[in-house]
Parts: sequence; structure tokens; C-alpha cells
Amino acid sequence: MRAALAAWLLLTLLGGTGAGDTCGDPPAAPSRSVPAPQLSPEERLSPHMPESLRCDACHAIAFQIEEQLRKAEGKMGKKALKESDYIEVLERSCSQDWESYGVLELDGEKRLSGPGLPSQQSLSVMVSGGPWPGRLSKLCLGYVGERGEAQIYSAHRRGPAALRQLLCHGDNKGPCAGRKERPEPRKAPQNEL
Repeated sequence: MRAALAAWLLLTLLGGTGAGDTCGDPPAAPSRSVPAPQLSPEERLSPHMPESLRCDACHAIAFQIEEQLRKAEGKMGKKALKESDYIEVLERSCSQDWESYGVLELDGEKRLSGPGLPSQQSLSVMVSGGPWPGRLSKLCLGYVGERGEAQIYSAHRRGPAALRQLLCHGDNKGPCAGRKERPEPRKAPQNEL
């Protein structure tokens, strides 16, 4: 009897309480651990956007410029803006807070994430704030200075694709030049959510 009692006590301590764990209680949900992206020293400390994220950053900037110009034109009844107005809108676009953008790691690849970029359906952790808003603002101001307000506004008037082409792919020297468009990330099966 003493051996049976010792065995029962040992099994209880090692394996839980036995029937109480399975009788009537719902099974425990499997836990998932999603680590934050591991950022290199350049990604954490440099004031510049890392080369690997510049194409995503350019698409985010083109999206924000397009949105701001579209809103400004909407207030004017869809008419073309005066030069002084679109210059002001472009300055405002670049000096916004950019806090909704950050970096995440998806299938081992770091990507910029936020409005205007392909949605990331997979379970992931985004690191936002920190250096990312300043980097986006600096890049935006650089694109406006390099291309010029008039050329950017003219591309906007032709449509969002023309603006992305000008800023991100143009003249075979944009940050996305020579790259294939990145495919949409795979969607997580519904039972994983």
C-alpha cells in the first residue's frame, strides 16, 4: 500500500492532478511566442534608412504624399492646386509624425510596415517609433528636394502609379529600381489566428 501511495504521489506531483485536469475543463490553447525582430546596429542606431528597407520606405512615402495631395485637392473641388498650395502640402507630408510605421520580420526578412504597404497577415511583432519616423521624414524631404515639387505634383496628377514610378523606380536609380515588386505575403490560415 505504501508503494502505491508513493507512486500516486509521485505521479500527481509530476503529471498534475489527474482526472481534474481533463474532466470538464476545456483543453488549454497552444501558446505561441512571437519574438520582436532582431535589429542590427545599423538598423537600431543609424540616422539613415537601411538599404534593405528603402524600397518599402519609398512606397510608404509615395502613399502619404498621394493621400495628402488628394485630400488637399478634395477641399478645392478636385481642381489642380496652385504651386504655393502643393508645395505646402508636400512640406506637411514630409514633416508628419510617421509614428504608424515600423519594422517587422516576416519569414526571416525585415520589412517596413504601415499604411500604404502590403498588409502583413502573419503573426508578427512590429517595432515602431525610435528611429523610423525620423528616417522616413528625412527620406521624404530628400525625394522632394531631388525630384522637385512640380515634378512630384505632375506625377500625382497622372495617378498613384505614376508617383510611385517617379519616386521609387524612376530612371533606373530609385530605391526599387531593378527589383521585382515584392509579392503579397502569404495569408495565415484562419485556424492559426
